[in-house]
Amino acid sequence: MLDFDPLTFDLQSVPEGYLADPYAVLAALRNVAPVHENPDGTYVLTRHADLTQVYRDPRLWSSDKRADFAPKFGNSPLFEHHTTSVVFTDPPDHTRIRKLFQSAFTPRALAAFAPRITALVDTYLDRMEDQGGMELVEEFSFRLPIEVVCDMLGVPREDRELIRDWANAILTALEPKLTQAQLETGNRAVEDFKTYLRDLIAHRRANPEGAKPTEVLTVLADAEADGERLTELELLHQCIFMLNAGHETSTNMISHGVHEMLRHPDQIAALNSDPGLIDPMVEEVLRYQAPIQINNRRSTAETMLGDMPIPAGTTVHMMINAANRDPAQFPDPDRFDIARAPNRHLSFGLGVHICAGNTLARLEARIAFERLFARFPRLALVAPLKVAPRLRFREIEKLEISVN
Repeated sequence: MLDFDPLTFDLQSVPEGYLADPYAVLAALRNVAPVHENPDGTYVLTRHADLTQVYRDPRLWSSDKRADFAPKFGNSPLFEHHTTSVVFTDPPDHTRIRKLFQSAFTPRALAAFAPRITALVDTYLDRMEDQGGMELVEEFSFRLPIEVVCDMLGVPREDRELIRDWANAILTALEPKLTQAQLETGNRAVEDFKTYLRDLIAHRRANPEGAKPTEVLTVLADAEADGERLTELELLHQCIFMLNAGHETSTNMISHGVHEMLRHPDQIAALNSDPGLIDPMVEEVLRYQAPIQINNRRSTAETMLGDMPIPAGTTVHMMINAANRDPAQFPDPDRFDIARAPNRHLSFGLGVHICAGNTLARLEARIAFERLFARFPRLALVAPLKVAPRLRFREIEKLEISVN
């Protein structure tokens, strides 16, 4: 039994226990107020149909965050980054930047990564076998996507921990509530990141023969669409976004996927009996524990969501975690079922803003899960997981497992 009134829900001050398990709270809110006015005048959306409606109308529902981020960040490096990144822009800028940005995610570019991903996963699994287990987040689920995305941009191995620290500081700034120290750390991270990337781009242009076949940094820097190229500022911020988003989603997806499979050993047996379940398994992991839990849009005109009038200029918080467990879309939504079909989850968004790297993230997860559970069908949890105290990102901080 929940001991709170859903109508008092405040995203700025969530109920105790929400971070550990937000789903019961959001289900209660969806039942009584699926379009819920937050105390600050924003709205919290928990129905799959409402999120779909918002995603599919980018003219009515703007991704431009300048009005939202100006009071939060002021005239700062964080404001510059989060209003230049492709994910927080509207057409026509979004269309132009995304078209250029997509050069990093062509089928040919992604196909070149499959052997590299497989080799990395096998290296981690060899280490796991030698050790008899591992702390999965640090040694596997973080390491794999950060290696891949850093390979894409030609980041030297010795700099990858630096990248992680900057990424965490910048992404933490997207949380609903921030301390002054977090703002200062985030702003410093943006400036340090930009300086680092300028040097990296200059080095690669001076030494093009050193680029690996999987690198796309110079492709991004020189890409043209309809005679246009990315400005230097756009290039820097798309690279920062790519490094940040390229590991955050995949890390969370792999961590949660392993944890949920270990909580449901019958699903491991099902996967090993039918390897063809690997693709629906990836989709169920994405649905069941959305790596990114919240998205936002701002209305450009007065409109309706369900029977609720929404004024122009209103920000809505799109609770992906709630929509992904909406019983109107998913029968028995709290059941983890790797054979679930159809599975129209919203973890990568929808419409023009669907995650540009979703195919790469799925490829990483598919190879990781496929090889892990085939090689170690009797994995076990050593200790309960530790979930990070973040609202926007569903992040496991630590997950100890043993080979058994």
